[in-house]
Amino acid sequence: MALEHITVLDLTHMLSGPYGTMLLADLGARTIKVEPPGSGEGTRRLLENDPDYSREGMGAYYLTLNRNKESVCVDLKSPAGREVFLDLVRQADVVFDNFSVGVTERLGIDHKALSQVNPRIVTCSVTGFGQTGPQTQRPAFDQVVQAMGGGMSITGTPATGPTRSGIPIGDLGGGMFGAVGVLAALVERDHTGRGQHVDISMLDAQISLLNYMATMYFMSGHVPEGIGNGHFVHVPYNSYPTADGHIIIACIGDAFFERFVECIGLDALRKPEYRQQPVRFAAKAEIDALVGAELRKQGTEHWLELLRAARIPCGPVNNFAQALADPQVLARDMVVTVPLPSGEAMRMPGNPVKLSGAQPKAFTPPPRLGEQTSEVLGGWLGYPAERLERLREDGVIA
Repeated sequence: MALEHITVLDLTHMLSGPYGTMLLADLGARTIKVEPPGSGEGTRRLLENDPDYSREGMGAYYLTLNRNKESVCVDLKSPAGREVFLDLVRQADVVFDNFSVGVTERLGIDHKALSQVNPRIVTCSVTGFGQTGPQTQRPAFDQVVQAMGGGMSITGTPATGPTRSGIPIGDLGGGMFGAVGVLAALVERDHTGRGQHVDISMLDAQISLLNYMATMYFMSGHVPEGIGNGHFVHVPYNSYPTADGHIIIACIGDAFFERFVECIGLDALRKPEYRQQPVRFAAKAEIDALVGAELRKQGTEHWLELLRAARIPCGPVNNFAQALADPQVLARDMVVTVPLPSGEAMRMPGNPVKLSGAQPKAFTPPPRLGEQTSEVLGGWLGYPAERLERLREDGVIA
């Protein structure tokens, strides 16, 4: 595995941070959750007793985000616990957190403090607004940054108003960029011999994802509105109802449109002026109505067969059951089986990063709270049994 030589100390909770460390763990990094004794990190309790969304006292959030990880319980608020953590840092490569700004400083485990015991340590903090600027102390969750980042304003339509992404892209985007930042810092460390801090703002991530659309705004001054499933340049490019579902058609450019007209056989689209994109875009509502009315006459598979034969970009609008059973998805190992402590197996999304040099590796179950405390502190750090027992008695570890 590409990162099997890397050890990550995972101080994360909820979604953005755990997703970032999950990506690193999936790529082979030894990822050790450092959790407070008692309840552990907050996601452990989420849905833990829900009859539909929990197994063996673990909810769907925790089960998914913490595969391939280990768990060590250390009280970071106690001086003795901080010393244990610093011993872990001496042996580790990465410390990843998504605490509020200022928490690591108050605990004495910020990058400045950790680099004094391990100059090679890479630290990463994912926060709502980053560690600089006027709003660093504001709390933020997924939908807050989705809204502030502009993406919600173009999701939905002027009639429906702004709509958040169904996927929590605010949280997940922060975790993804956190993992990218950690990998970049590790590569630089190979050249300099020193680690550094990675400062990830969830709002920054949302602004980055605006990409070329933000550049178009700066070029023109035009503030885009919600466009639903349509496109602000190409026509037809939308979701359309069929007799038994919905289909996506994406005709990008004049050549695709001409092939589409021949494929669908709709005479009303054969107007010579429709061969030019600006005219098609001006007639977007009319064209979408014509296409929608025609596609309703047959089922999704009928149209997909015709469109694929003509090499028109298209696809069904899948629900979860359909998407997770798609042959292409399954062939890419994007549905994987993760064992639970009892031996039962759970299915969940796989690792999207495919490396040609990586050997297939079975997923390991998410850890019970503190499951590897003795193994990590005794085996990896070499603590003698007497010290472990004393730390347990003092409530420093569990």
